[in-house]
This record gives sequence, structure tokens and C-alpha cells, in this order.
Amino acid sequence: MSIVILGFSPNRIGALLRRHFYLLFGSWVRLVDLIYWPMVQMLMWGFLSQFLMGKASYIAQAFGLLLAGMMLWDSMFRIQLSVAISFLEEMWSRNLGNLFVSPLRPSEFAAALLTMGLLRTLFSMIPVSLAAWWFFDFSVYSLGLALAGFFASLTLFGWAIGLAVSGLVMRQGLGAENIAWAAAFLFLPVAAVYYPVSVLPGWLQYVAWSFPPAYVFEGLRALLVDGQFRPDLMWAAFGLNLLYLALGFGAFMALFEAARRGGQLLGQGE
Repeated sequence: MSIVILGFSPNRIGALLRRHFYLLFGSWVRLVDLIYWPMVQMLMWGFLSQFLMGKASYIAQAFGLLLAGMMLWDSMFRIQLSVAISFLEEMWSRNLGNLFVSPLRPSEFAAALLTMGLLRTLFSMIPVSLAAWWFFDFSVYSLGLALAGFFASLTLFGWAIGLAVSGLVMRQGLGAENIAWAAAFLFLPVAAVYYPVSVLPGWLQYVAWSFPPAYVFEGLRALLVDGQFRPDLMWAAFGLNLLYLALGFGAFMALFEAARRGGQLLGQGE
């Protein structure tokens, strides 16, 4: 029996709430997303605040450090997101099935995603870097050849994350698309973008040094603060990037095969 109060039906409202309750608690991705963003923000700003306590002169000494760090971090995020968005556009248009009944190979599809991710990022970040030069008289290009190394290293890691995320969404369906926006930020607290790795608890420092961004941003900090280029950090980052890019590509291929066998290439709902 349906009861209507002031034009509202509690039964109808309850039915819709139940629908969303089942949708939320039936997907671990959605549950994690509820906690993920507040947790990442709390950790990043907490570590930054801890580092800046009593170090007011540090920011003045390292002019442009936060700005350069932000632009390099955003370039990695944009590359990862652009790879995922290029993939999601095929999902949203329900075009994956059409693509893979053609002679297109999964590896060729992955190569196109990576190339498009890089082009999208260059298109967005070059105007941003020029605007920073115009508004704040800071040119990230003053880093010279080191900038190319930093950018290339972050590009490789962004590609690795983008491939893994695309494979996961392909396997899990559009219910997992939030991962495309969240994946890179999982690394933000340990990437040493705005504070050195030494600020982190001891056990978390080992985690940070296991990912390439920590080496890149420690190298950026050494260059801007100490005027010293650290090739050891650069080569360590590239070595780890080759490993993670291989893992990302392997995950993409494995998840593609699982999606193909499970029929997800044609049924791409939530």
C-alpha cells in the first residue's frame, strides 16, 4: 500500500534509495571512492604542513618550486587521464566491439591511446607553462634539458597507470570509471611533489622510493634549491618506469583478454 504525504511517496523514495544502496554496496570501486579523496587530501596537506613548520625561508629560497612541482605533477596526471579518457570515449560510444571485430590489434589500440594521451597533455600544458611565465615571471623551461628528462619520466609512469586503468575499466565496466580520475592521486602523498621524502614516516619512505615520481621531484628540488642536477635520481626513475610500463601494458593485455572472454567488449554497462 502506497502512502502519499504532501505529494511525496515514502515508498517510491525508499525504492529509489534501495536501488542506489544496492548499486553502491555492490561495487567495491564506489565504496573506495567515498573514502579515497578525503584521505589523499588529508595525507598530502598533513605532510606538507608538517614539513613547512619552522621553514618559512624555504619557500623564498626555492622560488618557483611549488609552481614547477604543480605543473610537472599535473602533466603526469593529464597524461594518465588523457589515456583513460581516450579509452572511455570508446566505452561511452559503445564502440569497443566495433573496433575489435576489425583487424585492429590490442597492442595497436594501446599505442594509439598512449600517443593521444601525450598529444592531449602537450596541448594543455604548453599554454599553462607560458601563462606561468607571463603572470609570475617563472619559466619552467629555465630547467633546460632536465625538464625534458623530468617530463619524459613522468610521461612513462602516466602511461603505465593509464594502461592499467583502461584495462580495469574494460574488465569491470563503466562502474569503475571513477578510477580514471583517482588513480594518479593514489601516488600524490608519496610522490614528494611539495615536500621531500624524508618528511614521510620511515616505512612510507620505502614505499615512496619504489615509485618513479619520488625520484623526479627530489631531482627537481635538488635542481631548484641546491642548483645541483642529480643524474642518479634521473636514471633510477627511468629504470623503474620501464618496469612499471611493462607491468601496465601486461595488465592491459591480460584484462583485455579477460574482458574478451567474459563478453565485456560488447556489454559495456555498469
